[in-house]
Amino acid sequence: MQIKTFLFCLFFSLGAMAQKGTPVSYWLTTADQSALLQEGKANWQTGAVNQSMPIISIDEQQHFQTIDGFGYTLTGGSAQLLYQLPKDQRQTLLQELFSSKGNGIGISYLRISVGASDLDATVFTYDDPPKGETDFALKHFSLGPNLKNLIPVLQEIIAIQPKIKILATPWTAPVWMKTNANSIGGKLKPACYQVYAQYLVKYIQAMKAKGILVDAITPQNEPLNPKNNPSLDMQAEEQAIFIADHLGPAFQKAAIKTKIVLYDHNCDRPDYPISILNNVKAKPFINGSAFHLYGGDIKALSAVHDAHPDKALYFTEQWVGGPSNFAGDFGWHLKNVVIGSMRNWSKNALEWNLAADAEYQPHTPGGCTNCLGALTIQQNAVARNVAYYIIGQASKFVPVGSVRIASNLPTDLPNVAFKRPDGKKVLLVFNDGKQEQSFGISSNGKMVSTKLPAGAAATYVW
Repeated sequence: MQIKTFLFCLFFSLGAMAQKGTPVSYWLTTADQSALLQEGKANWQTGAVNQSMPIISIDEQQHFQTIDGFGYTLTGGSAQLLYQLPKDQRQTLLQELFSSKGNGIGISYLRISVGASDLDATVFTYDDPPKGETDFALKHFSLGPNLKNLIPVLQEIIAIQPKIKILATPWTAPVWMKTNANSIGGKLKPACYQVYAQYLVKYIQAMKAKGILVDAITPQNEPLNPKNNPSLDMQAEEQAIFIADHLGPAFQKAAIKTKIVLYDHNCDRPDYPISILNNVKAKPFINGSAFHLYGGDIKALSAVHDAHPDKALYFTEQWVGGPSNFAGDFGWHLKNVVIGSMRNWSKNALEWNLAADAEYQPHTPGGCTNCLGALTIQQNAVARNVAYYIIGQASKFVPVGSVRIASNLPTDLPNVAFKRPDGKKVLLVFNDGKQEQSFGISSNGKMVSTKLPAGAAATYVW
């Protein structure tokens, strides 16, 4: 009881109140980890407020994009580690991750790889005939290694969160379709554009047969990075031809409703998606563009939105390098990946890698050697790392179908606001200053006065 009273007094100063109003709930995470999604409650202030402090004003009449969700990439390695847990422990953990009830963080969006990513134990695709052979009839097509871990875990997740959205991304085409016959780099052979489109059609159909609906697909992960294992070099003009002449028509012919989302790479090249969206033949097949932030500025998403406001934006990957500096990583990712992507029209925000072990395994030879998972799973022990709280600060409180609404940006208080389908409002605020900051939240003529320590974030719901 003393701890709760201390937190209430530390973070909320409500002044004199003539009467109790609608309660405001908040969830707090601090840079020193003394509070991790710590819950508290307060009421709207009806007395005078300190007008000298910054005010975050909410305008729910100004609507922006509708939100598809928050989450992670469920890599093959993540699924392997989850599936090795005892069934009861795994079910409890999946409930915590994917349910919004109780202590659940309500993950609502997952990215998965088509075949192996670099965070699988081995490199594979779904059509790997004997070396030197081709398979234009796709007779060797099989979901293969994913049948062992990834698909069973996804089926368990869907049982908990039936409406979860799934985006699928290939790291490489089968090597027999590539100019260098290698999992690393190379290009898709022009003669294989059509069979690769059919390969992706078969993938979506095979996943549907397993009860897994793929909401969206990108043609290639990081098409300008041919050095990963696996990877593939796909320049903008090549992706435009592939979508316009092959993938789009193949989806149309097979009556596939899965969205085609292009690019899926860094914010330093907004010209890549814009050039494809400028292609009048490709554009009708495209739902939107996806981004990472290993280069460039998150505002690049707005540049693409301004050029093509009828197309969606997605933020699909950002890693945390291990070992993590919790305060630094939490602040940078909250400010850029979550708040930044949302304020620049993204429909989702995804961190890279749900789980890894204590040695950052598994990964392919040449894959990421220090990608820290949101969870560290070592045998049956599970630790929650910084990305768990980065996403949890939003995913639990901003369900699918929420709409971003307007809020101003006082100095050192990056924030983003939403109106949920149930009518409640949500405000996520990060204190980017070096000192504790007092500020007010103003909505519909009411005010809450609050404080955040330096480097802390809080999510307010009313």
